[in-house]
Amino acid sequence: MKLGGLLVEAKLTEGDFQRAPMRLLERYRGWEEVFDAERLVVWDGVVQSWQLVRCVLVARACELRFAVLCDGRRPDLRERWFEVMGAVRAAELRTRLGMVTWQELAGALPGRVGRFLEEKYGIGG
Repeated sequence: MKLGGLLVEAKLTEGDFQRAPMRLLERYRGWEEVFDAERLVVWDGVVQSWQLVRCVLVARACELRFAVLCDGRRPDLRERWFEVMGAVRAAELRTRLGMVTWQELAGALPGRVGRFLEEKYGIGG
């Protein structure tokens, strides 16, 4: 999702950030300038947290900011995001990356939407 100059990858019920073969990452021109390959999490030639890696590449190419929106009760998703951020070479790009939890967002949402998150997912602000 793109909101002005911000890209957002939102996770509410999904289990992870998907995976893809390393050969897909290698098709992106200049990916080595963005990521330290040794710090990316790759198991048996498969890049972990593929959606996040791809979004960081898009944010860089389009000079946008990028944020992950996920459930604060999912420390595993936070860890995956910090692994990807830790592999980003340029400090300037890292400053344009962030994370927001649904719990943080819930407090700023209109009543009806906030009630929906509370009733359906147990997320309150």
